[in-house]
Amino acid sequence: MIFDTDIFIWIQRGNQKAAKLVDRSGERYLTVYSYLELLQSATDRRQQDLVHDFLSSFGFITLPLTENIGHRALIYIEAYSMSHGLRAGDAIVAASAAENNMTLVSGNAKHFKPIKGLKLKVFKP
Repeated sequence: MIFDTDIFIWIQRGNQKAAKLVDRSGERYLTVYSYLELLQSATDRRQQDLVHDFLSSFGFITLPLTENIGHRALIYIEAYSMSHGLRAGDAIVAASAAENNMTLVSGNAKHFKPIKGLKLKVFKP
């Protein structure tokens, strides 16, 4: 499963349901975009180190941004940005899941539900 950035934020806030969801997952992935968001939200180097340590200790694999993912994200933006307000970051995350034929776990159902063919597991905190 690919975990959206919001799942990591729920864990940082102490949400046990999010932590158990990650803990029960056999394979753990995140997109390079989510990794960037997590690092960007850190206020100092220590927090960035905590992000690295958490992802490493739980065996997360970072999916790279490929040409196919970029192309699919462009298609998603053209199809859903005006009608549903899809933003570039969410398009990259959704395209990463679709291109890797994986389920995306996110609490932001509104962002991803309109995307046809996307395997989505909605997290409810």
